[in-house]
Amino acid sequence: MSISKTAFTLLLTVCALGALSAEEFRIGIIGTTTSHVPAAVDAINSDNPAFEGFRVTAAYPGGIPDNPDSWGRVEKYADHCRQAGLTIYSTIEEMLPNVDGVMLESVDGRPHLEQAKPVLAAGKPLFIDKPISGCLFDCLELFRLADEAGVEIFSASSLRYGVETQRFRSEKPMGEILGVDAASPCSLNPHHPDFYWYGVHGVEILFTLMGPGCQSVSRTQTDGQEMAVGTWEGGRIGTFRGMRSVYNYNATVFCKDGIGSCGDYDGYEPLFVEVCRFFATGKSPVPAEETKEMFAFMSAADQSKALGGLPVKLSDCIENALSQKRVTVEVVFAQDGSFTWDGQPSSIEDAQGRLQAAGGDTVTRVIVNNRAGAPVERVQELMGKLDGAYFANYLY
Repeated sequence: MSISKTAFTLLLTVCALGALSAEEFRIGIIGTTTSHVPAAVDAINSDNPAFEGFRVTAAYPGGIPDNPDSWGRVEKYADHCRQAGLTIYSTIEEMLPNVDGVMLESVDGRPHLEQAKPVLAAGKPLFIDKPISGCLFDCLELFRLADEAGVEIFSASSLRYGVETQRFRSEKPMGEILGVDAASPCSLNPHHPDFYWYGVHGVEILFTLMGPGCQSVSRTQTDGQEMAVGTWEGGRIGTFRGMRSVYNYNATVFCKDGIGSCGDYDGYEPLFVEVCRFFATGKSPVPAEETKEMFAFMSAADQSKALGGLPVKLSDCIENALSQKRVTVEVVFAQDGSFTWDGQPSSIEDAQGRLQAAGGDTVTRVIVNNRAGAPVERVQELMGKLDGAYFANYLY
């Protein structure tokens, strides 16, 4: 079997460490709601020598009922995991003692912060698939909690590890990069900032090539396209073009000695290789500041859209996110479909009133606990009526 340069480097890393020779590094998955899950299981658990010493052994299904892209796929990919011999756990807490590291794969970014908390508390290294979160505050909070716990986290899109993209980043074949025009598909999801859902892939290409240092962003949107223009330190300019009906990835790279092209999608394997190297070394290949800045760029782009395209400073966007008032409430369902709101019996009308009373300047984070097994349609009814709530997790 052929092996890529990146995979060969991982083999050398593992052999040098010597820590994985006695027994396999057991990987647990959170969130069987994306095609990345069967891709990871099939790749890492194959006989490919790039993944020797690693095995995906467990999964927690997850899923969130108000997002069809999450809820509609959870059982399909959980079944794939079962057929591949993984142990399926009903809670993250039950899974953690039986794994050495975790891949958080939930396709919806909103529950990532809550799903990550027990992993960080257990001291397990954590890879978080895109998007790292459902809002900028959660992204920043994830890194704060990881620092507090002394646990390393790593998040990236597979597009970061395109062969040519990495070559332009590391080898600078045409000299210093002066600017980049990156493009990718950009479908939207109502529960996420616009670029978080799918445009994140193209923005990841942009930041892989440009690096950190973006100061401000302005954005234009039409029915079929997005254009975000970022200004970097030193006067460099990087742009992201998001397309609704075109499904290619690309970047034009403006360099000191010429203009190049890269950004193609080269499959999942290069990312999975980096994830396993991360588990082996305990060090993220992407600096935390770069990831935080990338998500600040996407959030600032939303603010720019709201301001009619005026530029928004990333520093202002981060400050605004950190200054927001946030409250977390737990909604607990009984089997018959009744529920409590922070321990108090409630109805949908009462819940709407409580949400309105919190005020528009307060982000109300709702954790829905349906471990009693109320009909999912009842849960979806409540979720659909709580406009403005941020559904931070769903327990079942």
